[in-house]
Amino acid sequence: MGSEIPPVPTDGGQETEEPPPVEPAAVPETNSDVPILFTQPADEPARGLSWVFIGEEGLRAGWSLAIFIGLLFVLGAAINYGLKLAHVKLPRGSPLPPNAAFVGELIQFAVLFLAVWVVSLIERRKVLDYNLRGPRPLARFGSGLLAGFVALSVLIGGLAAGGWLHFGGFALSGGQIAVYALEWAAVFLIVGCFEEGLARCYLLFTLARGLNFWWGLALVTGMCLLFSLNANANGLWGTYAIALLGMVPCLVLHLLKAPNAGFWNAAWVTSVMFGGGHTSNGGENWVGIFAAAGIGLVFCASIRLTGSAWWAIGCHASWDWGESYFYGTQDSGMVAQGHLLTTTQAGNALWSGGAVGPEGSLLTIPVILLLLLVLLVQYGRRREAVPAAAEQLAG
Repeated sequence: MGSEIPPVPTDGGQETEEPPPVEPAAVPETNSDVPILFTQPADEPARGLSWVFIGEEGLRAGWSLAIFIGLLFVLGAAINYGLKLAHVKLPRGSPLPPNAAFVGELIQFAVLFLAVWVVSLIERRKVLDYNLRGPRPLARFGSGLLAGFVALSVLIGGLAAGGWLHFGGFALSGGQIAVYALEWAAVFLIVGCFEEGLARCYLLFTLARGLNFWWGLALVTGMCLLFSLNANANGLWGTYAIALLGMVPCLVLHLLKAPNAGFWNAAWVTSVMFGGGHTSNGGENWVGIFAAAGIGLVFCASIRLTGSAWWAIGCHASWDWGESYFYGTQDSGMVAQGHLLTTTQAGNALWSGGAVGPEGSLLTIPVILLLLLVLLVQYGRRREAVPAAAEQLAG
């Protein structure tokens, strides 16, 4: 009694120590509310034919795009059929009233959101994962709002200084100024959310995780051929120009096996699509289409630099608001009903923009480069601004 019992030797007379407890393997967090569809655990390789559908990041990008496009078609057709049954016909043409524009844009945005939401469930993602996460979203959005309006004002000032645009009087007075300002602000906020949500959120994110140069070249070539078949297309050479311009750097990144090549391949494809999508607008010219595709590339760069699409959404919305409401110029041939100022264009259409409006002027190109410079100066050296998704793609 009072003495300790020595440990019993079990291996050649040597004492053995009790092995440390084994902790259970960490289980990745998942959203229990999201159904498990088309996913593969990270530590379990795809078996059989499942590798055709499942990659390292879950559902392959091509299948995601196929589902997304199918959803857009089905949802759009269903809504159009419902409007037809209800005998609802939205007014078109110019001048366009803000209430009709708002309803039309809201329907498009609703279809897009539903399609992205369904795909996000299938991919076990959140809607915000599609380039909407990132630091300080409200600050990024506000910075984009300011940048877009200032850049457009620089363009308007250049046109006025060159004699290609002349100011008239005010087209509104009293309470109409505030009413139309708010109505058009709501319209162009939806426009920014829809167009950026399609091109720079879902499509850019999805293509960036599964697109190499050769697939990108095939998509760009196919889109150019498809746009050329549209008898009502305007300014097609602007699309062809941005397609050729983007091919060289993307090929170089491919040959260098750059880790960020996928992102820029996706930026190239979505920008060609964005420019080509505007060719069906009335009154477009090749400069306006080239400018639309070029600003698309700048918006892609903003995601790379700021961490999300919020800067692009703000810039897009304020540019359109300033063009259509504040300065009262034409926007791709459309004149807004209830614009603040009255302006008229004069001189050579290559400089004045002609029926396209300021976006059809050659002065738009240096303004777009100015926007890119502002982005690089403001966000280029902030390492924390690089989007998490882009870092994963790069690493």
